[in-house]
Amino acid sequence: MPEMQGIAVMAEDYAVSERLDFMKLDGAAREAIRSLRPLIQEEIKPALDAFYAQVRNFPETRKHFSSDSHMAAAADRQRQHWDIIASGDYGESYVNAVRAIGQVHARIGLEPRWYIGGYALLTEHLVKAVIRKAWPKGSVFANRGDPDKTGHMAASLIKAILLDMDFAISVYLETLESRRKEEEAVRQATEHQQTLVVEALGAALAKLAAGDLASRLDEDVSPQFQKLKDDYNAAITTLQDAMRSVADSTDGLRTGTDEIAMASDDLSRRTEQQAASLEETAAALDELTATVKKAASGARQASDLVSTARGEAEHSGDVVKDAVSAMGQIEKSSNQIAQIIGVIDEIAFQTNLLALNAGVEAARAGDAGRGFAVVASEVRALAQRSAEAAKEIKGLISASTYQVGEGVKLVGETGDALRRIIERVGEIDSLVSEIAASSAEQATALNEVNTAVNQMDQVTQQNAAMVEQSTAATHSLKSETGELARLLQQFTLDDQPRQSRRPAAPAPAVASRPAAVPAAYAGSAPKPSVLAARERLNAFMSKPVTRGATALKADPDGWEEF
Repeated sequence: MPEMQGIAVMAEDYAVSERLDFMKLDGAAREAIRSLRPLIQEEIKPALDAFYAQVRNFPETRKHFSSDSHMAAAADRQRQHWDIIASGDYGESYVNAVRAIGQVHARIGLEPRWYIGGYALLTEHLVKAVIRKAWPKGSVFANRGDPDKTGHMAASLIKAILLDMDFAISVYLETLESRRKEEEAVRQATEHQQTLVVEALGAALAKLAAGDLASRLDEDVSPQFQKLKDDYNAAITTLQDAMRSVADSTDGLRTGTDEIAMASDDLSRRTEQQAASLEETAAALDELTATVKKAASGARQASDLVSTARGEAEHSGDVVKDAVSAMGQIEKSSNQIAQIIGVIDEIAFQTNLLALNAGVEAARAGDAGRGFAVVASEVRALAQRSAEAAKEIKGLISASTYQVGEGVKLVGETGDALRRIIERVGEIDSLVSEIAASSAEQATALNEVNTAVNQMDQVTQQNAAMVEQSTAATHSLKSETGELARLLQQFTLDDQPRQSRRPAAPAPAVASRPAAVPAAYAGSAPKPSVLAARERLNAFMSKPVTRGATALKADPDGWEEF
């Protein structure tokens, strides 16, 4: 028939005509469905209300609706679709609608079991409505409809429902298969690109392992691997720049290590000489300290002796004072004796005068006075001897008085000399005490200096040992620098062969310093490295095929839910 031919032409890709022929959903069946259109239009709303009430009871179905208004909009679209089914026209509009439903279900991941269950609930409600229409209540025996006609209408309705369900599920499965094929093609293409990138990156890494820093990853890659290529080339460029800087710095470092080695050798020799000199100084200072301590002890003993001599001199001064006093008493006694001798001399003079007068008187007396004259003569002679003795004694006493005066004078001078000696001894005692105190302070200071020098000697010996270790480390560093330069020669930093590479710059002067590492490599964050590129590659290789790339979009009619 023309109508069936039109359906076949419009939906030949989905075999709608074959489905209609196999189900015997012919013109008569579709006419029966059309006769049920008013009933379906009347009953579809409560049927859908009951269906969506059931949808709310299951989390697996409820999750596809964000709100009640969303569910109401879906119910409106379902009523429109059922109106198309009830029209019996399964042409282009019907095919497009069913195709949209199947594609949307595939996109949102709604399993066919829920779709089939929904059709079962709606079929139950509509079939019951058809039977109620054919056999209304209270008419069991009267006005009963034709069972064959009712059965034909119910069967046609069920066939239309099964056709719709079968068609939608077929579209669902075909959509999933199409997506699977597309994703498989994308996966294979991605794996092919990954293989090409891995091979290119492996070749580049092999060159890098061989020390070639001049080569780059030049193969064309897909856009998703372009960043990996750019990051690898940037990492190699950064590594090449860093190795150039290291190579430039190695020459300066080698020169610097040579200078440090020479300076360390000189410092080691000078430190050894200084240690030996300081050791001799410490020994001499020990002897000087012992001498000063001995001198301080002698100064203390001298101070004690001077103090003792001062006491003796003061005692001698007291004795001299007593001697001067005794000599004064002797002089005073001599003066008194001189006075007594003068009295005796006068007595002798008077006695001599009396004897002379007596002799004159005896001469006058003649013989009678002759004996008296003899006595007078003897008395006169005695008086003369007494006068002579008194004269001699007076001369002796005068001489003794003169000598005593001289002795007093000498004793006074001796007292003055002793007083001056006592004063000088006091000054000497003060000076010797100060010398003893200074010697004690010097001995203490020298002891501290000696301790400090001994500590300096120990530190110097330790420094000498450290300098020897530093010298050994410097020579080791020099050897390591040479090894570093040898290792750097294994890298190709430019397009020229290693043998023709420009030789290192001549050694700078002693005052120069090795070339500093650029700030880009000294403290800033490193640029993307080969490791980061390899991690990105692993991420690409382990990432599953993106299933959202071929996800179906909602059709213009807004079929997003069943």
